[in-house]
Amino acid sequence: WDNADFSRGIGTTFYQEFPTLNMAKPPFVRDVEAKVRRYMRSSYSAAWTLKITWEKAPAYAASTDARRTNTYQAILTTDGFRSYVLMLYQEGGMQWDYTRLAATNVIIGYT
Repeated sequence: WDNADFSRGIGTTFYQEFPTLNMAKPPFVRDVEAKVRRYMRSSYSAAWTLKITWEKAPAYAASTDARRTNTYQAILTTDGFRSYVLMLYQEGGMQWDYTRLAATNVIIGYT
């Protein structure tokens, strides 16, 4: 979630929380559960989920090139015991010109 620069008023960040303990689960949470079950081969049932979206985020420093933007999401979810993060990127992947970034060791995702 590093190197996005909103200082020029381009792009936005927003979030939505899904507390689902003892509540009906919306389709979005059921989809997250299905992804976790599929990728982790577990019987996962979410108690809480948070979706964070960075929309049309320019790379740092936006003053050098605010035309190439990225839209991506982080989905944080837990059952109270195990926690997972799903990193989702717009189709086409990284749109930033990584050769113009301050750091040259750019990755999509996390380590």
